[in-house]
Formats: sequence, structure tokens, C-alpha cells
Amino acid sequence: MNVDILNDFKTSERGLTSKEALLRLERYGKNEIKEKKPEGIFSIFLNQFKSPLIYILIFVCLVVFLMGEWIDAIIISIILVFNAIVGSIQEGKAENTLLALKNFVETKATVKRDDQEIIISDKELVPGDIIILQEGEKIPADAIIISSNGLKVNEAAMTGESNPVYKEPEKNNLVLRGMNILSGNGKAVVTKTGNNTFIGKIAKKIINIETEIPLKKNISFLSQLIIRSVLILCVLIFLIGIYHNHSIQEMILTIVTLSVSIIPEGLPIVITLVLATGVWRMSKKNALVKKLQAVEALGQANIIAVDKTGTLTRNEMIIQRVFVNNTFYDIDGVGYEPKGEIKINEEVIDPVDEPNLIFLAKMASFCAEARVVFSEEEKLWQISGDPTEAAILVFSQKIGFHKDELIRNNPKIEEKPFDYEQKYRSSVYKIEDKNILTVTGAPEIILNLCTKIWKNNREYVISPEEKEELEKTFYEMLKSGLRVIALAKKNNPSSSDDVNELSFIGFLGMKDALRLEVIESIKKAQDAGIKIVMITGDHKVTAKSIALESGIYKKGDIILTGKDLDDLEDEEILKNINNVSIFARVNPEHKLRIVNLFKSQGKIIAMTGDGVNDAPSLIAADLGISMGKIGTEVAKEASDIILLDDNFKTIVSAIEEGRAIYKTIKKVILYLLSTSLGEVLVIVGALLLNYPLPILAVQIIWLNFVTDGFLDVALAMDSKEKNILKQKFSKPNKYLIDKIMIKRMIMFSLIIGFGTLLLFKQYYLIDMTKALTMSLTTLAVFQWFNAWNCRSEKESIFSSGIFSNKYLIGATLIVVFLQFLAIYNPFFQAILKTAPLNFSEWLMIILVSSSIIVFEETRKAISRFKSI
Repeated sequence: MNVDILNDFKTSERGLTSKEALLRLERYGKNEIKEKKPEGIFSIFLNQFKSPLIYILIFVCLVVFLMGEWIDAIIISIILVFNAIVGSIQEGKAENTLLALKNFVETKATVKRDDQEIIISDKELVPGDIIILQEGEKIPADAIIISSNGLKVNEAAMTGESNPVYKEPEKNNLVLRGMNILSGNGKAVVTKTGNNTFIGKIAKKIINIETEIPLKKNISFLSQLIIRSVLILCVLIFLIGIYHNHSIQEMILTIVTLSVSIIPEGLPIVITLVLATGVWRMSKKNALVKKLQAVEALGQANIIAVDKTGTLTRNEMIIQRVFVNNTFYDIDGVGYEPKGEIKINEEVIDPVDEPNLIFLAKMASFCAEARVVFSEEEKLWQISGDPTEAAILVFSQKIGFHKDELIRNNPKIEEKPFDYEQKYRSSVYKIEDKNILTVTGAPEIILNLCTKIWKNNREYVISPEEKEELEKTFYEMLKSGLRVIALAKKNNPSSSDDVNELSFIGFLGMKDALRLEVIESIKKAQDAGIKIVMITGDHKVTAKSIALESGIYKKGDIILTGKDLDDLEDEEILKNINNVSIFARVNPEHKLRIVNLFKSQGKIIAMTGDGVNDAPSLIAADLGISMGKIGTEVAKEASDIILLDDNFKTIVSAIEEGRAIYKTIKKVILYLLSTSLGEVLVIVGALLLNYPLPILAVQIIWLNFVTDGFLDVALAMDSKEKNILKQKFSKPNKYLIDKIMIKRMIMFSLIIGFGTLLLFKQYYLIDMTKALTMSLTTLAVFQWFNAWNCRSEKESIFSSGIFSNKYLIGATLIVVFLQFLAIYNPFFQAILKTAPLNFSEWLMIILVSSSIIVFEETRKAISRFKSI
């Protein structure tokens, strides 16, 4: 123990008092690093003009002004500014939504206060705190090690060196915030917190790094496609107009109007809003999207590789049955609460009368380095460390042993943390003046290492027949769905590596009940064409039992073990990999290989994990999913999504939301492009038919920024379609437009173009102002109806829930009101060059515009009939 360090920070092994910790928190501040300051509203406002689509409109505005149409230029400028204001509000809302998501996950730290171990938010740590360090956690603050048991950390984040580094009190004792604990455990004194930590000081260098939002490339491709289309159309139409003896000035005004009509100015910000809204909905369902890029993989996932513990099961890992000296003991209890009756053949017994059980529980306690603490705040038992070791610790407490007391009387000499390749962990303690090695691990491994068996406080040479009987007992426990751990010991070992010629003690059978909703969720995912694969470190018999119960394993499926993977080449595995539903007794290296094999087939794979060694496979998967409750900080750091409830159902809900996000983006794109293309056809049609321009540039600006501006945002807030996972889903191309969208777009635009020109033709020879008003209003009403059309690809407007999108109802009412202002208010009449319409004219407009619903409803009905 480094007494000088304790004195320097005015602390002790017992930790700070609660009162002193509070005083230091006020003095030093919270243990958090300042993040990038959110952009101010003025900066967000200016960003609204940083788009190639907006650049074209600014150029258009300048051309209109130079041509002497300065009123139109002013109006275009005003509406550009108005659009920027609306965009700023939307982007601000999206940014606030994403910032708020950070509050959903809080990193915990185990600390000693008032001589008690408690689990607190790492933000509450202060210099002088004594922190408990466990395998799989991240160092929460800069600290100096004061005790270490095989403590090994990864300093790659700080030094770039990936080799594990041992930490000891006497040398190399500094640990920094953000380092990963690979194995072992220890205690440390916090020396620096927040911005005073090493990582806090360099945070300024990375604080302004921008993170690319998902779909940014797709939006860029689409924008480039639109711009190229606009340029080609403008050149062609200009040449056609000149050929038909139209003046140069008239043709410039025409192509200016055309440019304004085809550019969906609000697309980038609306897509950002769709993403933010979808991610927020996911968080409400306990799926925290850490990296927005994950949204792309979410909707496309067709394989979910899932661990058993905590995700399919309740994560209430408890030891239910133990076997020692040819006797089975049933252990009652709930979760990690250290209470429960002990039974033999359904009869409650007093463990004091069972010396064999007491010995097994005592030896097991030495093999558990986890911590179990009751949280007064949350009124539940919380664990720190490995859940399996926590279950062993709770079992030993039920029998009457407390780890702290045991260690005081039986000091630890050394230990070797659980090794995923060797499949066991070992510890050496001084017990009654004798060094005792205790070992827990996979039964098939431990039994092979045993040459003796412990019975009634004596050791005997184990016979082949006894080993065979023990193997039968082990398999019987496995078949009942228990995860089995074997326990053995050795007297006077040379070290914790001296794991041979062991003496077998007994089996610990633990179970984690299947979550009630898992069976339904797995079926839902499978119906959506998603393959569920179980990847677990458990024995294949246990894994098969759970997989059968949950619906993952079907008759004829293949089970591969870690040994199979070691023996087979990639080509051999790939031949049958699509028929494999369980990978059992695998280690983290196997997990990484499995992920890469599925990816080599072009599959989009989502992978769950919670341990330190799961990090490589979580990073390699298209979608890394970590557990929010039992997951280590290392796993959470490596993942794209954190399940706040560790529940498989949440993964399925997140994939459902991911597909809904794509659907919503498609709705918005379809709406914006079909209405824009409809406006283009109106202009091109008029030009080819030698009509006057049926709509003015300022009127198109009104439609695109005001009418579209409200309706596309309302579509972005649309509710998720029913049975979305059952619908056929294909990966979107780089332009985010598929064949069905193109067909619908062409149909919508043709109806809009034809209907508008039909009404315009009836009026332009009589009253040009009235004709322009008819065109403007017809296009507006077409847009109202079209927004409702775009809500679903197959479902009728009337069956998909008219009242399910209150935003669209509100937006429709707003744009109807604004259109009335445009044609009846004298101020707007002067600006937009409109005239009042009578009842019969309105009726004519509604009848013509409603044709877009009639045609689309007919198409949907045919589509539904074909899919029956």
C-alpha cells in the first residue's frame, strides 16, 4: 500500500466520507470532460445556405434582379431567409434531440465511501476517492494503483501500443482515464478528474472534429443528380425556346423558373430531422444509437448474431443447483439478492448441517472477484464484474460466507483471471497456514485436469468409473438447461499456473430464465427474413436447450463448436454456414471469424456482445450492439448501439425503426421530387404547346418553400407503418430511389402536369391573372393530396390511419389557410399576382386534383391484389 499517496490526497483505505466527497465535488467540479459547444443559432442559420441546391437559387435570384424583376428577386430573397429560419429551427430541434440521447447512458464506478463499497456515477468521482477496478471496465479518472491482482490494462488509446500492460503499486502504477481493464482487478486513488485528466487536456484538439451523418453520401449523390438534371434540362429548353422564336429574356426567365421548380431545397435538413426523430424513437424503446452511421445498417440487417445471457434471458443469473459428494442441492432465490432456501429433494435444510456444501461454497467464494451492492437509489442489487462470478458470490453468501471476511482471514497470494482459451480461472489463497489453489471453469476441461476427488473433507484418487459418472451428472444438468461450472482445488501449488493434478469438488449449475417476450420477438424477426444465430461460450447441450425453447434452433439445423471451427477451413464452414443456428463453446477469436465469414457472403450482420474480448467482433460487425446493463465499458465503447435493457426484443424494435427511417426518407424524397417534376412538366408542356408560362418564379418559390416546407416536415414526422418487418425490404441504392418510387414519381408528375395545364388552358386567353391563380392553386391542392398519397406504398390512405399523423393534419390545415391568404389577401395578391376564386372554380380544382388520389388508390389496390 502506497501510504504517501493516501496522505497526499488526505484519504485512507476506507475511502472518503460522504461529507468530504461532497465538499470536494463542489471544489473540483464534476468528473466530466467539456464537449464541443453546440453551434449557436446564428451559425446554424448561416449553415442553411451552405448547399449546392441553395447556391443555384441564390444565382437565380441574382439573375432575376439583373433582369429588372427586382420585386420577384426581393420575394425570392425573403422566402430564402424564411426557409433558413425554418431550417434552423428544425436543425436545432434535431441537434437537441441527439444531445439529449447522451443522458440515457451513465457510466458507473465502484468506489469506497464511509468504508463501504458503493456504485455511483463516474461523474461524482473526486480526487482522493478509492476506486475498485474490475475486468471489462474503463478507468473512470486518472489514478494511482494502490493494490493489484493481476491487473492488466490496454494503453492503446493513449500510447498506440496494443500490448497489455501490467499495473502494480510499486512500479508502473499510473492509470489514465479511458484506458481499458483487460483482466484482473485492483484498487486505485483518484488523482485527477474532468478536464484535469490527461485525456481532458488533449480534448481541445479533437473537440471540433465533425462526425459525418449517415446517408450524407447518398444525399450528395442525389443532389448532384438533381443539379446535373437541372443543367441539362435548362440547356435543352433554352435551345428549344430559341428555335421556336421565343426571346432570350423570356427563355432565361423560363429556365430560371424551371430551376426553382425542380430543386427540393428542404431535402437535406428534412432527412436530418427524419434521422433524429427515428433515433429518438429508438431511445424510447431502450436502444441508444451511439453512432448515427448505424442507422444505415439497422434497416438492412439480415443476420443477428446473439449471445444468450442477458439478451435472450432475463440476466438474473443465479445458481439453482449444486452437486457435491454425490448429492444435489437446490438453491432458491431471486436475481442477485443474497437470500434463498436450500433444499434436498424439495425439503428445506439448514446448510450448517451440510459440511460438504459449506466447503464447496467457501471454495467457490474464493473464485469470485465480482461485487454485488444494493442500490438504495434504484432499490435493486447491482453487480460490478463478471455476472457468472457475481452468481457464485451470491450463492456463497446464501450459505453464509462473505468474501471480505474470508479475505481478511485467508489472504490472497495471487490469481489468474478467466482465460477464454483455457476456459478456467485460478486463485491462490493462504488458508489455515496452507496455500490452496481454487479453480473454476468448463467442466470438460476441469475434469480432464483432475486426478483426485474431494469427499467428506478428504481427497481420494479418482477412478475412471467415477469420472464417467461425473460426466453423466454434468450432461444431466446441461440437459435441464443449466449452465454448469466445475470447481476443483489443489494443495500447496507452485503458483496460480500450477493447474494440474487437481482435486474435483463439485458442479455449480446456474440458470438464467428466458425472457417472456423473446419467443415472439424471434418469430417476428424470422418472419422479416432475418436469420437469428446464437453464439455462446456455453456447452452445446445448454445452448441447444435455450435455442429450442426460444425458436432459434429448428430440426435439421447445424451446431458448430469452437473445436469444429478450429478444425475446419473457411471454405468448409461457408458450405454449411447458412444452416448453422448455434455456435457453442466459442471464444472471442471465433466470434470475429464468424462475423467475417457471414460478411464475406455479402450479409449485413448485427452482433451482440458484452465482454472485453467482444470488442473486435463488435467493431467488425456491420452493427455492433452492446449490453447497457451487463456490458463492460470496453464493449459499449466498441459498439454502435447500446441496449439499455439488454433485451433481444429491443434489437428487433431497433431494426424495425431502422426500416421505418428508410421508409420515411423515401416518402419525403418521393413527395418532393414528384411535385417538383410535376411543376417541370407544367412549364415544359406549356412551352411545347406554345402557351404562356402558367406559373411565375415567385409563385413556384411560394409552393416549394411554403407548401412543401410544411408538408415535407410533417411527412418526416410520420408514424411507423404497420407490419413493416413483414414487408419486402431491399437495400437502397446510392440515390435512395428505387424502381417503384420512379414509377410512382412519373405517374404523379404526369397527373399534376396534365391537370394543371388543362385548367390553365381554359382561362389564359380570358384572364391571365385568373389563369395564373388557377395554376398556382391547382398545383398547391395537388401537393396537399400528394403528401397523403406518399404515406404508404401499398396501404390505402383510408386504411393506413388518417388520424395517425397529427403533424400532417396540422400542416395540411396550415397550407390550406396560407393558400387562402395567397388568393384573397390584397397584400399577397400583389406579390404573387393572384386573383380571388369562386366556389365553382374551387370545385373544379378539387375535382381535377383529387384524380391523383384516385389513380394512386387504384395502383395500390392492384399491387395488394398481386401480392395476395
